Amino acid sequence: MTAITYIEFHVLFLLPALLVLGLTTVVRQESAWSSGNWVGTALIVGIALAYTTPWDNYLIARGVWWYGDGAVAARVWHAPVEEYLFIFVQPVLAALWLRRLPAPTADRLSISSADRVVGVLAGVGVGVGGALLALRGGTTLYLGAILAWAGPVLAVQWGFGWPVLWRARRTVGVAVAVPTLYLCVADRVALWSGTWTLSDQHTIGAAVFGLPVEEGLFFLVTTLFVVQGLVLFEWVVRT
Repeated sequence: MTAITYIEFHVLFLLPALLVLGLTTVVRQESAWSSGNWVGTALIVGIALAYTTPWDNYLIARGVWWYGDGAVAARVWHAPVEEYLFIFVQPVLAALWLRRLPAPTADRLSISSADRVVGVLAGVGVGVGGALLALRGGTTLYLGAILAWAGPVLAVQWGFGWPVLWRARRTVGVAVAVPTLYLCVADRVALWSGTWTLSDQHTIGAAVFGLPVEEGLFFLVTTLFVVQGLVLFEWVVRT
């Protein structure tokens, strides 16, 4: 048996954060963000589940990570049911935190075709670089898989409105940094307890305070997806 099961991980780390952010959102009532922000959150949750599920299951099947004995309650495909719950909860956490920060300005921002091309190419570059690393296999598989998976989303978001994101960069930066750091700490505890384990054969072996860089990158890009998506959605709604 592991020190912390996956459902206990949810109870210890995700549920308290949800309750605190959710309750303070209800108490505050007023927010700089429009009510349509919740529609954007629902859309992003649905997209996250659809887009992440095959990627996540593929990496589990490849043995990039696995779960400790007795750590999961049940599986759907290769992934534990708790994994799908995590994919659902993370965007909600990021959205609740984002609502405490300044919303993007409502004035219309002109975005040229050249701006859009630059944004798309930047995202494509991330994806292509990741694909090359993933195809090498071995220790760069997980790192490359994250970047290859992130590239299309970044290409869409940056191509649609990177100038909007740049103008709101302080909000985006804080909105991404805090949930990312929190989830990194939680993940470090889960790795220590044996809730899940990363394969040495598929990771580069670099770590920060004991957390493999691939895990930190994963939380960074997933939180970035959510925050950027909601900032862009809010900009569209408000203009």
